[in-house]
Amino acid sequence: MRSYLFVPGDSPRKMEKALTAGADVLLIDLEDSVSLAQKETARKITATFLKQHIPTTDRPSLYVRVNALDTDLTDDDLAMIVPCQPDGIMLPKSQSGKSITALDVKLKAAEAVAGVPLDRIKIIPVATETATAIFNLGTYGGSSPRLSAMTWGAEDLSADIGAESNRDEAGAFTSPFRLVRDLCLIGAAAAQVDPVDGVYINFRDSDGLRQECIEARRDGFVGKMAIHPAQVPIINEVFTPDDTAIEKARRIVESFSQAGDVGVVGIDGEMIDRPHLRRAETTLRRAGLMK
Repeated sequence: MRSYLFVPGDSPRKMEKALTAGADVLLIDLEDSVSLAQKETARKITATFLKQHIPTTDRPSLYVRVNALDTDLTDDDLAMIVPCQPDGIMLPKSQSGKSITALDVKLKAAEAVAGVPLDRIKIIPVATETATAIFNLGTYGGSSPRLSAMTWGAEDLSADIGAESNRDEAGAFTSPFRLVRDLCLIGAAAAQVDPVDGVYINFRDSDGLRQECIEARRDGFVGKMAIHPAQVPIINEVFTPDDTAIEKARRIVESFSQAGDVGVVGIDGEMIDRPHLRRAETTLRRAGLMK
């Protein structure tokens, strides 16, 4: 998965339009983009959309961002959404791996009540939206088999820690938020799930988005969140390995395969060891050429 596009859950028009944006995942939002007065309406609209499109095959994955566990809205969200069998749930303001375990329990109960297949719905947490959560980014491993990825967010966190801004005059993240981004990446790697970079809020700044995508891919992120359909093509382009990278990865994997049980192979006068092999395999998986 490379691109994850947010779309408000109370707008059927935007949801239908988002289907053709080219995103790998649509994140239908019942949280921040929906006012409290519109929550029930958004649930019904989202449920109708899911019932219509989940059975189809030529579609992006459909996830729903529910309201946080401490809002008393999560159970109502799940009661309406789980019977429609979305591909996944995004949990905002996750505090630790225990939040994922708690959501897993809620999902099991909702699946049982709805009579739908158990344990099929995946979970992606936004794992950095409070100061407390930052100290728990290493707790997600083993929290639930549903955990498929982790992502981070700077907006709620900046409010929680009292930051005047989360970016500097040049548009780059300031030190606290670079730290949080890095810790989320490492936490996802430790949990053996996909690390997904957060949103770039200036959707008119294509150059800034591209640069942030390039840096995220370089550092180990496998995809990025989008808040506007125009961001999706750039994200897809940057996070899709190009022909040169794929060919290099193929040669590394093939060389190790042919050499047998060795720790190092030589390619074009360069010594390539096992960490290079792991990176090559990751490249081929991201290109859809290896499971």
